[in-house]
Order: sequence, then C-alpha cells, then structure tokens
Amino acid sequence: MLIWPGRPYPLGATYDGSGTNFALFSEVAERVELCLLEADGTETRVDLPEVDAFVWHGYLPAVQPGQRYGYRVHGPYDPAHGHRCNPAKLLLDPYAKAIDGQIDGDPSLLSYPIGDPDGRNDDDSAGHTMTSVVINPYFDWGRDRAPEHEYHESVIYEAHVKGLTQLHPAVPEELRGTYAGIAHPAVIAHLKALGVTAIELMPVHQFVDDTSLRDKGLSNYWGYNTIGFFAPHNAYSAFKGPGQQVQEFKAMVKELHAADIEVILDVVYNHTAEGNHLGPTLSFRGIDNANYYRLVDDDQAHYFDTTGTGNSLLMRSPHVLQLIMDSLRYWVTEMHVDGFRFDLAATLARQFHEVDRLSAFFDLVHQDPVVSQVKLIAEPWDIGDGGYQVGGFPPLWSEWNGKYRDTVRDFWRGEPSTLGEFASRLSGSSDLYEHTGRRPIASVNFVTAHDGFTLADLVSYNEKHNEANGEDNRDGESFNRSWNCGAEGPTDDPEVLALRARQQRNFLATLMLSQGIPMLLHGDEVGRTQQGNNNVYCQDDELSWMSWDLDDAQTSLLAFTREVVRLRRDHPVFRRRRFFAGAPEHGGESDLLDIAWLNPAGEHMGDDAWRNDQARAVQVFLNGDAIAEPDLRGEPITDDSFLVLFNGQPEAATFTLPDAEYGTTWTTVLDTDTHVSVGSTWDAGATLELERNSVVVLTRPPVEPVPAYASGAYAAAARESARAAAQAAHAEPHVDDAVAQAREEAGLVKPRRRSSKPKPSTS
Repeated sequence: MLIWPGRPYPLGATYDGSGTNFALFSEVAERVELCLLEADGTETRVDLPEVDAFVWHGYLPAVQPGQRYGYRVHGPYDPAHGHRCNPAKLLLDPYAKAIDGQIDGDPSLLSYPIGDPDGRNDDDSAGHTMTSVVINPYFDWGRDRAPEHEYHESVIYEAHVKGLTQLHPAVPEELRGTYAGIAHPAVIAHLKALGVTAIELMPVHQFVDDTSLRDKGLSNYWGYNTIGFFAPHNAYSAFKGPGQQVQEFKAMVKELHAADIEVILDVVYNHTAEGNHLGPTLSFRGIDNANYYRLVDDDQAHYFDTTGTGNSLLMRSPHVLQLIMDSLRYWVTEMHVDGFRFDLAATLARQFHEVDRLSAFFDLVHQDPVVSQVKLIAEPWDIGDGGYQVGGFPPLWSEWNGKYRDTVRDFWRGEPSTLGEFASRLSGSSDLYEHTGRRPIASVNFVTAHDGFTLADLVSYNEKHNEANGEDNRDGESFNRSWNCGAEGPTDDPEVLALRARQQRNFLATLMLSQGIPMLLHGDEVGRTQQGNNNVYCQDDELSWMSWDLDDAQTSLLAFTREVVRLRRDHPVFRRRRFFAGAPEHGGESDLLDIAWLNPAGEHMGDDAWRNDQARAVQVFLNGDAIAEPDLRGEPITDDSFLVLFNGQPEAATFTLPDAEYGTTWTTVLDTDTHVSVGSTWDAGATLELERNSVVVLTRPPVEPVPAYASGAYAAAARESARAAAQAAHAEPHVDDAVAQAREEAGLVKPRRRSSKPKPSTS
C-alpha cells in the first residue's frame, strides 16, 4: 500500500480531505505497524516509515473516513522493568476520535496465560477487541454559540445519557438512550421548564464494559472506565455506522446550545480501563506502559493506584500531560463543550506522591488560552494519602463541596451541633474558599449525585440495599447520613409519606437558596428512586433509569422544583458573586447588614445559641438593598430582601418576625409545608407557626425605588428577550403535556383534562 512519510503532529488519525495522516507516540517501540481492518476481519499491515521525537508517523492517501484501524507495537516485553510490548495485541490509538465495537473478554486480551501471571501470552487479540476509526472532522455548526451563563448564574443538572432518556415516552424508541435522545425536543423542553443552565453528562468518553460484570449479567452503566479520551462512547449513538457517533454528539451539543443550555462533561483522566497488572492489554499498556502509567518504584511490574481501579496515569510524564490537554482542547474547539467535571481530580495533582496545587497539570490548565476559559469543576478527592482536598484547589477551579452535602444532610436529619456549619454552607462556605482569594462560585453545592442515594431514597432508607449488585450488599458507602422518616423503604403510612415529601422539598429549597453553584441530580425533581441501592454503577435497567410516569406526588415535587429554581434565577441575592461582608459563621452580621442570623424569637443569634447542641431553627435575613457588588455593566445591583425561616426541629416551632428595621411587611413566596400559604402577608413582629422540618421564604421589596435595569426581574426579562429569537425555533409544548399526550396516544392511560398552567403548589 502506498504510504508517504507524513507528519508527527497532530497525533492520531487526521483526515485532510484527500487522505489520512497517522501519528503515534511510543518511546519504547522498536517498530510500529498500522493495521487497516475491513468489515470481514481482513487486516492489512503497514509499517509506519518515520519517527521523530518518539512519534511514529505516515500518510496514506487512500484512507478515507470510516476506516477501522489499530496498531501493533514491537518492543521489549519486560514487566519487571515496566515494559509490556507485544505485537500479538491489536491496540487502540490513544488519540482515536471514534472507536468501534467493544471487548468480548477473550483470554487473548491478556498479556499472560490464565493461571500464569508471570508468563507471556502471544495469542492474537484481533477480533476480540475494539478498533479505532478515522472520522470526517467536518460538521455544519451553523450559528452555534456557547451560552453565556456566568458561573454565579449556573444551575447544573447531572445526568446520564441513557438513564435520562431510556424511558421517556415522547422520545422515539430508536433514539432512547442516545445523544439524539438528549437532543429530542421533549427532553430539552423538560430541562428548559426546570430552569437549569447546564447539563453535566456522566462519562461519554469511550469506556470499556467490564468482562467481570458481564459474566454476572451486569454492565458498566456509569462509564468511569475510559479507554478513549477523544472518542464519544459508541453505545450512546442511535446511528451505528463507524464514526457516526461523532456527528450525533455534535448535533446534540448544537441543539442544547440553541436552547441556551451548556454542556459539561464528566471526564476521567486519572486512570484507564486497562486496570492493574492482571488487566487486558488494549492500548496504553502495549504502546508504552512506563510512559503512560505510574508504576511502583521498586516493583515496576505493578501499578501505583490512588483511584481504586488498578492504575493511575503518570502525571509527571509530559506525554500524559499532552494527551490530557490535547483531549480537553479537542472537546472544546471541535465538539463545542462548555466545561468539564474532573473525576477524582486529586490524582491529577499528584505529580509525585502528594497532592500539589502547584503541580504541572494546574500550570498547563491555567496558561492554556482555550481550556482556562471554560468551566472547570473538580471532584476534590481520591483514595490516596492526603486525597481529601475540599477547599484545596487553586483559583479558577470550582469544586464539588462534599462538606456542603454532609452538613445539609446532617441538619435535616436532626444531628446535634450542626447549625453553625449549616449557616456557613448556606452562605457560600467562605471558610473553605475565601482565604485563597476564591469566591462563592468555587463551591458546587449538592445534596445528591450519581454516587449514592437519590433524593427520594435519602429520605426513605437508613441503610443501603445493594443486593442486586451481586456483592452481598458489601459495595457502596455504608454511612449515608440518611433518614427514612420512620419506615425503611416503601410504606403506606400517610404521616411518613408526608414527612418524606416535605424533606425532599427542604433539601431542594436549601440547595437552590444557598450561595454557590447548585447541582441537581437527574430525576430528583420527580422523586426518582433506586429502591435503596446507592451504587447503581452496574445496573443498566429500570432500577437506574429515570421513570417519566409521574404520580400526583411526583408532579407536585416537579412543580415545586421549578418554582424554587425560578426564585433563584430571578433574585441575585441568592447567587452573589462575592461573599457576605460579615462572618456567616457563629452569628456575626456585617456592618453593611448584608446578612443577619436571627433565632426563632427574631433576635440576633448569640454565641450561646450557636453552641447549643440542640439548636436546629434559625432565620436568615438577606438584604437585597446591600448586595454591594456591581453587575457586569458596572451598575449597582439591588434586589428584594428575603427572610428565610428554617425549622429543622422534630416538632413545630413558633417564629417571630424581626422588628420593622428589617421590613414592615413580608409576603410568603415559598414554603415546604401547607401551614403558611404562598401569598400571605405578615407585619413586622408577627408570629408564624412552622411545621416540623420545614422552610418558609418571605420577601419584601427594596426600601428605595431603583432603576428598572438594576432589578433582578429586569435582568431575567432582558436575558429571556435576548434569547427569544434563538429559542423560538425550538419552542416545544410543556413537557408534562408532551408526556401526557404521548402516553394517551400509546393507549397507556385514558385521556385526561390538563390545566393550562401548573399550580405552584408546595404541598
């Protein structure tokens, strides 16, 4: 076959409209064969003719998009010194833009014979592994523009491509569980009605479905098992031709952008799917094991693991760092994504042993003109020594705030001595972030995420119930800070059900009214349950998929969620760009009176009140007249003022509103119970009776009239007006109506009358 020398950059397979350039890094290789594969299994091998700076390369003028290929790397096989080359193994291109197929678990994928881990296995793995695909890089993006949501305006929705769409009745069956399903108008309509600004997709980089799970009849559902850092996962594509997943993914992003929704990817750069020394040889291991992986210093046959998956990438290798940065830039520039959430990000900061905020990885990200400008979110921990790093990441980064999750759960389940820290988390966690010059947007607040209980299960189970995973309920976190409200699992007890519903609303209200960036787990807005399973990583079935068949309680919860998200969107006092001027912990209110902490009697919280082990009720005054920060036009922001009443006690509590200095008349705008009706008004000094475990939000207008442009309502209206033209072409019926209509047309239910406007009920 005709082959020209080609170029060493860019790495991977690059189609230029005529032919394809192939480039592969391997410092240890002695010879590299490019293998071109046909649909019938025919393999044509071509030696790459040139090597520059350890990059083997060649240009084939005849190779077009859709061509499947792999590599065979000739070099030393010496595990004791970290080398595992074996040309019998067909290897994936680390820079493959698309990947075809899935591994089948055949023993030929292993570098050793079964039962003899010290031996060498020369069985050919072709036919049992995945193959790389040459893609067509061209796509009509039209007028695609990234949404312009500032960090402090963000509401993130964590979702699984398949789990969100697999059961949606309005999505055509052939599109369910795919990128095209996410882009379907009914799904986008739900996201728009909910009010989220960004969808954070769980791993969509090509991942491996573990043989050990398939042998149990399970699968790797979550996808934290990456093998291709440039390739969209092929199983999420509705169109199965080689490489078509790339076009489908781009089309999904384009549709979400048209609806003013950002796309954030959950990325797993800390390890790969090849596992430990007993894992399969799929790509990196056979190309240049010692350059890609962190090996044990005095035993290089084994891997140094801070991820719990068997291996960790070598973060001091310039080639690993280049791979990660090239991948990030590719997803921003070519796939148009808007940000990343980094799984086990503490591992990325381990240039040597310890987690170092001055590591080369951070240096590269911060100076990169592309990557530094998108949203960067860290999961700030791993399982290695010193791996828990909440509050320890450098400026520019936001973090999943695990302390927020733990504190809010503890407060609402009635743990003693939590009120002080609850106040700190509610006001933006300045104790974690302010000392390094960071702002409230450093905190991604969440109560639930994919890993753990759903919101409905958080209030329904004291213990995990993971029997379906086949590990005798040993897997998953055992300490969940959950409370079943009086019965474990399903119950018909009306009092328990009412308390569970109220607790879900309490968590949602707390999340959306806290300073920082709220993140909502998909399905929590409708009370999705996993039947007490807090580790559904292997459950690709109805247990983990989101059901759209909503009962009255779920419909009510959805209406409440939309209302509290709208309240946050319309009022900048709940999403400040700066910390409060006063000390949010232990009751100190600022001289500017931007925030005040009051006890149920309407008096300032004193030290004794904060130190009281059983203190579980508080009033928070948020002064909209004293936000004291300009908007992006430099104009002063003024908003309504709010009084938020939290009753975390196991019994009803009487709250006395503060004196007229704070406001002469207050109006109820949100409540998680029915004791205080929305729209009712209260004078200064009035008393309110709050049910156990409940929240009430009161508001008053600004003291002084302000220009229209400075109000939160105006800002929201201006944003909607500016986006109206783009959204008009994508306008869809209310998602409840779309779902109901689809169910009726399918004969699942009898036709029903639907109100023209959902009632903003909080019950």
